[in-house]
Amino acid sequence: MSPYVVGHATHPEWTGAFALVAAQLDAQAAPRAHEGGAAGPCAAAPTLGLVYFTDAYAPAADALLAALRQRWPGVSFVGTVGVGVCAGGVEYFDEPALVVMLMTLPREQFQVFSGTRGLRGAGGPGDVAGTVAGPAGTLRPAAALVHADPATPDLPELLAELAGRTEAGYLFGGVSASRKRHVQLADAVLQGGLSGVAFGEGVPLVSRVTQGCAPLGPARRITASDGTVVLALDGQPALPQLLADLHLVRKGSGENVHPRALRDAVPRLRRTLVGLSPPRQGEGPAARPGSFGDEVRVRHLIGIDPGRQGIAVAEQVHPGMRLSFCQRDAAAARRDLVRMCTEVRDEIESRAEALHPAARTAAGAGAAGGGITPPGDSRGALGAVYVSCSGRGGAHFGAPSAELQIVRHALGDVPLVGFFAAGEIARRQLYGYTGVLTVFCEP
Repeated sequence: MSPYVVGHATHPEWTGAFALVAAQLDAQAAPRAHEGGAAGPCAAAPTLGLVYFTDAYAPAADALLAALRQRWPGVSFVGTVGVGVCAGGVEYFDEPALVVMLMTLPREQFQVFSGTRGLRGAGGPGDVAGTVAGPAGTLRPAAALVHADPATPDLPELLAELAGRTEAGYLFGGVSASRKRHVQLADAVLQGGLSGVAFGEGVPLVSRVTQGCAPLGPARRITASDGTVVLALDGQPALPQLLADLHLVRKGSGENVHPRALRDAVPRLRRTLVGLSPPRQGEGPAARPGSFGDEVRVRHLIGIDPGRQGIAVAEQVHPGMRLSFCQRDAAAARRDLVRMCTEVRDEIESRAEALHPAARTAAGAGAAGGGITPPGDSRGALGAVYVSCSGRGGAHFGAPSAELQIVRHALGDVPLVGFFAAGEIARRQLYGYTGVLTVFCEP
């Protein structure tokens, strides 16, 4: 049995969902104990739990955490609230639901952190050889699962600082999303700031970002700005270039638009977003036509400045950054999700082959003899976390749970939990309209 097991359920009352989830987890744990025996390796008790629930249960977060602790004493619980949650190939959106993953990890390989239990890692103040106090000694944090409150000031800067306290500089996770109470779980019920769990090098993982928007025109360099207002792109006023990409003026004309025409264009502008990326270093890898790379952060276009021929975006901008106008695109999002899942699966299988070449050779010989490797048979994957934008989900992909079915087709029946967030976290950045898939691999 896998050391990662998942239960998920929907019910009008959180207590009903909890009972259903507990029954599912117990059913998966029973054969594990039977196979391994009381002292066998499969009988190890879980040590870490990931918990995601929809905002219908947010008011009962304290009671939910108390029930989790009573049912699984000694397990550390981490999680948050979303407008939707997911497990396996199923998503629960706008309905009361709970998903729980129990993980059996060495206690010295993870540490729960929050604003009251700070993470001190490599490069942080007060570090001792880049380690932090953990449940069973010390831990050198390699990467971290992070949950954040949407009202946290200077969130991008805090994420960059937190990433700097990990060896790999890698974060993954998302921002809580709720129409009721924004809460996080980190061995306590918390509001505000950041929390999560840091993993040591003994918990290897593979993580990728998938974009949900498609560019409307070329990437341009910001050459003049004022705070959040972009004044010039490639040395030309920014507003006419936006209007040109929207086909409201002729490209390269540089012409101004009558205020009445701008008012008529407001519905188009409201659907338009901007993709921001750091200054280009050298040539870099070739971009996929009609798509964004992982370095692009999508932000809202929040206004225009006709007087200065500028545009206002929801982030501080600086000369040298690159900007593309974009819109949400379901077809592009589907293509990029398939691309991302394929890359994750390929990396996991390459890693498994390097760790177990003999087993891989035998599997290949079996396939050559007429066996078929199922498309979702990802050897070496133990469990996964998927955080997607609350603006994605089945409705955006054309059918209920369609987004999660794509992930499941690539990974197979790998235990997976996640939530639909108000912002996605990957590496050291805050994204929007993206999905972040992280897979835990065999050590």
